[in-house]
Amino acid sequence: MAGTYDILKERGFVEQVSDEENVRAMLESPVTCYIGFDPTSSSFHVGSLVPIMALAHVQRHGHLVLAVMGGGTAMIGDPSGKTELRQLVPKEEIDANAEGLKAQLAHFVDFSPGRARMIDNAEWLRPLNYIEFLRDIGRHFSVNRMLAAESYRMRLETGLNFIEFNYMLLQAYDFLTLYRRYGCTLQMGGNDQGGNILAGADLIRRIEGAQAEALTFPLLTTSTGAKMGKTEKGAVWLDPRRTSPYEYYQFWINTDDRDVGRFLALFTFLPMDEVRELASVTGEDLRRAKEALAYEATKLNHGEEEAAKSREASRALFSGEGDAGGSVPAVAVARARLEEGIPAFVLFSDAGLVKTRGEARRLIAQGGAYVNSRRVEATDEMITSADLKNGALLLRAGKKKYVRVTPS
Repeated sequence: MAGTYDILKERGFVEQVSDEENVRAMLESPVTCYIGFDPTSSSFHVGSLVPIMALAHVQRHGHLVLAVMGGGTAMIGDPSGKTELRQLVPKEEIDANAEGLKAQLAHFVDFSPGRARMIDNAEWLRPLNYIEFLRDIGRHFSVNRMLAAESYRMRLETGLNFIEFNYMLLQAYDFLTLYRRYGCTLQMGGNDQGGNILAGADLIRRIEGAQAEALTFPLLTTSTGAKMGKTEKGAVWLDPRRTSPYEYYQFWINTDDRDVGRFLALFTFLPMDEVRELASVTGEDLRRAKEALAYEATKLNHGEEEAAKSREASRALFSGEGDAGGSVPAVAVARARLEEGIPAFVLFSDAGLVKTRGEARRLIAQGGAYVNSRRVEATDEMITSADLKNGALLLRAGKKKYVRVTPS
């Protein structure tokens, strides 16, 4: 049977590792590992799922996992991957954000006693005495080595703020504190965190004389080169109030054909034999693979019931038969306007399917606008209450964007 490290590697989670043989051997027996999450937003987005899923996989193979909320580090702002200073978030907002993120993590990780711990580094970072911290921790850091780290080096061209320069020390101190309190010997995180994670492992070696290791994940982009989790409408959020379960499902089912196998391995718990089988299909069978990805990913975040509802709504829209119900994004239009009639280009713009009325005109002229599966032939065609079907209008832009319009 494959060990934890080889499973992570097979599924695509491993980008770099401090010492592959040490990490592989370490994960053959139960260990304690951690990933940090800075609460700079009230919700995770899909781009955060790689570390979340990695933590869940490690837990499922018998290890104790620590999910560390960065209530302290978020007050500084991580410079990694940024070309300018992050906006500093007030303490009260950070604490509120952390509560939202904790609830979302619980969909993926079992926080039962002995299985996982949720910890906030504000507990030990906010009360720090700066002079003592510099004396006890800062003396172990070489400024030359810090400036060579990728996260700092890329910022030197645009300007590195001193407050950000402290971030590596604080993250390293997190690792040391977790080692002392919980025996944590492995930190995982995005590849942009590599320098910070290695700094923590080195700090543990210098102060405690102990071995600690680092594992980083790839920073994902889609095959089209887009940043993972970004769409034309913006980020795809795990919070159902910001991205509905149906929209979440649609994000996954619209995955580029080239990414289906990779995403099935990363974002579901399906066995790899099944992942490989689904990844091998072509042609019309790809719809089955994408449906498996969308269903499993939505089930993890929103539960089985919402995943099933979203799947049925998606099938109804894809086939052009049945009613997608309330799963599709909806907007209300005054009944009086509909009875009078609304020009198609105005309706598509007002419904949010396009950004401008000019864009709506182009969409219709190119044959990409539909009302209840019927193509709109003219930009100024009047859409009225006579077009209502099952009490609503189903508007479609192109192949994938739907909005349900209901009279109010």
